[in-house]
Amino acid sequence: MTSTPRLAKPLALAIGIVMVMTACGSDDAGAADTLTLDWATYNPLSLIIRDQGWLEDALADDGVEVEWVQSAGSNRANEGLRAGALDIGSTAGSAALLARSNGSPIQTISLYTQPEWAAIVVPADSPIRDVGDLAGASIAATLGTDPYFFLLQALDEAGIAIGDVEVQNLQHADGRTALDQGNVDAWAGLDPIMAASEQDSDTELIYRNIDFNTWGFLNATEAFIEDSPELAQLVVNAYERARVWAEDNPEETAQLLADEAAIDIEVARITLLERTNIDIDPVPGETQRAVLEVVGPIFVESGDVDDQASIDDALANLFEPRFAESADASEAGSS
Repeated sequence: MTSTPRLAKPLALAIGIVMVMTACGSDDAGAADTLTLDWATYNPLSLIIRDQGWLEDALADDGVEVEWVQSAGSNRANEGLRAGALDIGSTAGSAALLARSNGSPIQTISLYTQPEWAAIVVPADSPIRDVGDLAGASIAATLGTDPYFFLLQALDEAGIAIGDVEVQNLQHADGRTALDQGNVDAWAGLDPIMAASEQDSDTELIYRNIDFNTWGFLNATEAFIEDSPELAQLVVNAYERARVWAEDNPEETAQLLADEAAIDIEVARITLLERTNIDIDPVPGETQRAVLEVVGPIFVESGDVDDQASIDDALANLFEPRFAESADASEAGSS
């Protein structure tokens, strides 16, 4: 199905807007007058939900306005959640753990994909051929996102301290540009930008490891969960409907990603069909916890989190599985 994508407000504008959330004293979907959630090219299910208009349809009779905000990376989604500009935002699992460990009151209400979306990228003619060659290198990475934490794990595995490399904190697309222009030696890349770089710039992925890629986490603020649980459930239901739609319509999903990310359709196919597992159990649980238990101590070692106690507390309180456990694709709107 092809439709005209809805326009989303830039995140910088959205953060400056105070979202008025009004408790209604009832348990219907109208517990708030605005539902603010993000869409991102690294979250293909969000593209489908936004394009299809299921939430708008389901909430039309309740007077609830749906606000869509683009997240350029997990760090931006976390900023929106912390600032109250987002009720629900999509991040990597590592980024959700980082935010919770540093005091952001968020919880993971569903999983959207198991992606292999991060890798270490170098120019085709680079003398750097493996992670061990990165000592002394300048590396572009977006702090607070999965590619950055992928980089930390890769360096740790190779016995290279973070202080032995120069990390340039650039947003994902800017990291690719810096690599193309020769301003950095390597880039901790993110799909679909990374797949486009391979095709258009002949870059090479010198290190891949799906176990270092944390899952796609759909997060909500605790205030939103408490005040508007029916809206939270509706969004999770929409995600399950989008999962079914994506599996039934792989070419349409790839085209939607290509259009929104301004990439070639073949790049979108690689990203979705070769590097993204959409057919997953959406309930956050022990599998994801085990991944994050590996990442957590690296946060402390790198100085991103003060102490292991903060990590342990975050792991104990991050997951809120009841919405994914009750997910029903048939209850996500009728359009």
